[in-house]
Amino acid sequence: MKKACWSLTVAFIFAAGSSLAADVHWSYTGDGAPDQWGELEPAYEMCAKGVNQSPINLTGFVEAELEPITFHYTGLATEVVNNGHSIQANYTSGSTMEMAGKIFELKQFHFHSPSENAINGESFPMEAHFVHVAQDGSLAVLAVMYRIGEENEAMARLWKQMPAEAGQQAAMASQVRADDLMPENRDYYRFNGSLTTPPCTEGVFWLVMKEPMTISQKQLDEFTHVMHHPNNRPVQPVNARPILQ
Repeated sequence: MKKACWSLTVAFIFAAGSSLAADVHWSYTGDGAPDQWGELEPAYEMCAKGVNQSPINLTGFVEAELEPITFHYTGLATEVVNNGHSIQANYTSGSTMEMAGKIFELKQFHFHSPSENAINGESFPMEAHFVHVAQDGSLAVLAVMYRIGEENEAMARLWKQMPAEAGQQAAMASQVRADDLMPENRDYYRFNGSLTTPPCTEGVFWLVMKEPMTISQKQLDEFTHVMHHPNNRPVQPVNARPILQ
């Protein structure tokens, strides 16, 4: 990955959607909506020109012998941030997952409603993205879908600290582990994609868990009330990419 591209990627990981330049504003509505991202700033051109963009509608699966993901999550969420684009939980260092022989460290996770990816045309009320980085700068995003049902206990603990205003952050007063927000069944789909926010950097490994989890309608309402509007990028063309399962 080129140095300039990597610097933008780092900005995404630790700001999770904060504007990368003071005079550039991207959003999910209005003049800065997703269909305009590629025109807002030269660094965002991949949002319009990329051919391996995320999210996508996962369908037409290719059977493959995908290796199990090995998780070594030892940390906890340290703080919750409202960056105006999502609610993000930053994570202590040292928690990793191993995929295809490479080790990725979990940096943060954040949420989108409705879901960004779809599975066989089905959109979900919410999707979580767990953002990981390898030592060589490679990115891997693990996605979990949520349906409406029973309350999610881990999310309830997280939501207690959820800041109501953009730019606010709060230290965690209760323990939240990333894997508590993931299903026990770790079967997944895999495809190559991009960041779903500017600069839409490609070369990201995407792992989408097959089994959804549940959140309550109240939990969804609390999130959407704070966000004020949907915070999902529309699905992008799959083009020639295989979607492995």
